[in-house]
Amino acid sequence: MQSPLVTTAWLEAHLDDENLRLVELRGSVLPPTAPPPHYVTDREGYLASHIPNAIFVDWQVDIVEPGSPSNDIASPERFSALMSRLGIGNDHAVVVYDNISSMFAGRMRWAMRYYGHDDVRVLDGGWGLWLAEGRPVSSAVPQYEPTAFVTKEVPELKATADEILDGLASGNMQLIDVRSPAEYAGESSRAKVGGHIPTAINAPWNAMVNEDLTVKSAPEIQEHLADLGIKLDADNTVLYCNSGVSANVGMIAMEIAGAKNLRLYDGSWTEWGNLPETPKATSA
Repeated sequence: MQSPLVTTAWLEAHLDDENLRLVELRGSVLPPTAPPPHYVTDREGYLASHIPNAIFVDWQVDIVEPGSPSNDIASPERFSALMSRLGIGNDHAVVVYDNISSMFAGRMRWAMRYYGHDDVRVLDGGWGLWLAEGRPVSSAVPQYEPTAFVTKEVPELKATADEILDGLASGNMQLIDVRSPAEYAGESSRAKVGGHIPTAINAPWNAMVNEDLTVKSAPEIQEHLADLGIKLDADNTVLYCNSGVSANVGMIAMEIAGAKNLRLYDGSWTEWGNLPETPKATSA
């Protein structure tokens, strides 16, 4: 199985590959205690300096469905139109990166995989490590010829609220909440109601990355998850966060550790916490 990551050295060596498309998704995330919006896009930073040949995607606008309160994934038509406009076809290899622990890049990777494009990987360490290592940068914005991108949905990569309710009823779903302990406990929330989905195990995403924002090694992740009681061989594992973004860091880490059958709850707590009919749990 192909690794979900590439190294900075690998990317520098392949920057001029004609079949490679490089995508940047730079921005920041504000804490839940801050007033919205909690997600900030940094297109200006991209225009000033980025990895050569990188094209920019605003995850909040380009790959979500307009009007979705929980930033749900864009429709097949919208996603296909974006990829085609950017010059990304079904046969291109894609590398994505950001400046915030690969959560935005991970969201882009998941979206592409959900729409049937498996040849997509995340730059381990992202923009920060690239700069720290003194690798080349550019302010030139590349222009690629529009192409055709055909979507093919892979439903086993996504979980819905109804599917989680069914999983809670049957007891056959392993739920992982990658948010902070305070959000898990219900002490802070981006939704109307705080807390977590009942039975969910709290595994904050930031415990799965190193100080330089590279993902920890497989043995480190395996030991960490085992300590939390998380099973890598579970048949039905669903990860969630606030809007289906930072959960992708956990998903990438778990893939590296050898986990299978991982799904993302797209609506995550922003949806679950605002639905009156969903059960919520809190903890001290």
